[in-house]
Amino acid sequence: MPTADELISAATVRQLARVLGATTAPGTRGSTRWSAVRASAETLGPLGLSQRTRAVRDALVQDLSASYRTAADVFRAALADPEFSGWMIWPVSEAVAVLAVDSDRAADFEDGLALLAALTPRLTSEFALRTFLNADIGRTLRTVGAWTASDDPSVRRLASEGTRPRLPWAKQVPELRLRPSVTVPILDALHTDADEVVRRSVANHLNDISRLDPALAVSTARGWSERAAAASTPAVVRHAMRTLVKQADPAALGLLGFAPPPDDLVVTGPTLRGTKVTEDDALAFGVHLTNEGPLPVRLAVDYVVHYVKANGSTAPRVFKLTTRTLAAGERLVLERRHSFRPITTRRHYPGEHALEIQVNGRRSGRATFVVDL
Repeated sequence: MPTADELISAATVRQLARVLGATTAPGTRGSTRWSAVRASAETLGPLGLSQRTRAVRDALVQDLSASYRTAADVFRAALADPEFSGWMIWPVSEAVAVLAVDSDRAADFEDGLALLAALTPRLTSEFALRTFLNADIGRTLRTVGAWTASDDPSVRRLASEGTRPRLPWAKQVPELRLRPSVTVPILDALHTDADEVVRRSVANHLNDISRLDPALAVSTARGWSERAAAASTPAVVRHAMRTLVKQADPAALGLLGFAPPPDDLVVTGPTLRGTKVTEDDALAFGVHLTNEGPLPVRLAVDYVVHYVKANGSTAPRVFKLTTRTLAAGERLVLERRHSFRPITTRRHYPGEHALEIQVNGRRSGRATFVVDL
């Protein structure tokens, strides 16, 4: 992934100032020099991406004299310039949100939301939308609900993505976690969207909900599956249920057609190719599955790594192996290498780890191995 200084760089900020300086918005010609924005470009060095966004946002607010109406005129005029695009838009959308929410004019709230919808084709406004949601969630959701009928897929995606309860990189909206059902109408309107990117957002959103209210997520997905499902619906439901499947949720597994494994499904393994793993190495293992019964069996096969934590206890993490229908008498051989290379999202600790196989939510075959760092 690109670094912060590659996304919102000093050059990006200086370009933003040039683009805004070239606008001909009514009442702003010659009155806004964008000096604070230009100065902010020199302060970005030690800052992370979110900090850079806030720094440039604050500079925009300063140069606009904290006036939403001036900001709206300038930014709408700048939309005529194709260079007004990319990562420079993130602090712009954040400035719109702050100014609109703080404005004394009631109409500026809805106008600010409309401006986010206009900006989102240039770069998603999903992060700025959180400011509106935290200020007045009911008012915001009424406007967002109308976006689901937009002709622009980027606006429809904004409706789903910006209201996710667990949106990555974004500020929290506590009300979305307390009442995850409030966004289900948005997902109901978009789950059969013609655009795959929008459908992917819907699936990720419902997956967020599954972490907060599993029953609500399953019932929502079941409704989609039962009500004249589109050809794309099974893929949306599978992606939305992925966390619950890993958690062995019986309702989610049943919805996807994964019944409890029959007694005549024989799972052999995991068989480890070695019992010691070092840093930058991988654990190689295999598992055999044999359907000794008279009927085909639909299988969701995962594996569970029990990682050692800093305090010496272990915590499980589930990883996908495959989904497969195993015919009567059929045998399936799976091989996998699980990496222990250092990554930023997980720290490895030395000690005895364990590996299990999970089939349709049922775990078996615990094998131990040592990680030596």
